[in-house]
Amino acid sequence: MEELYQEIILDHYRCPRHKNCCPDCGVRVHQDNPLCGDDITLGVELEHGTIARIGFEGQGCAISQASASMMAESVKGQSVERALELGETMRRMMHGEAPDEDLGDLMALQGVAKFPVRVKCALLPWTAMRQALTAGMADGGDA
Repeated sequence: MEELYQEIILDHYRCPRHKNCCPDCGVRVHQDNPLCGDDITLGVELEHGTIARIGFEGQGCAISQASASMMAESVKGQSVERALELGETMRRMMHGEAPDEDLGDLMALQGVAKFPVRVKCALLPWTAMRQALTAGMADGGDA
């Protein structure tokens, strides 16, 4: 199973989904991890409380970039509430808790919890998403 999970992470790293596809989104946020060089700018477009468009730009390790791709893929079309719930589930999973639901490809990131120095890499795009959604909802939910 670990080999399958590694392949999923490498696939998202090599062929990221939603990379560079939202430069004109209404909400853009930047997050970085200066300790390891991970860097992400996330763009989100909300329509009626739903993530209509999402995309990211950035650089960093395979884990941070794959996590950004997987995050964007999993939250596009979801309600803000569901995306924030998923972000919280990911945070708990990265700190060793087993998820209460099947997270699909996101389960590939579960092994990152064994490497505390990499947890921030995996959570960086999720932190950016939470910041973007909070800002978007503060602007009326249709940012």
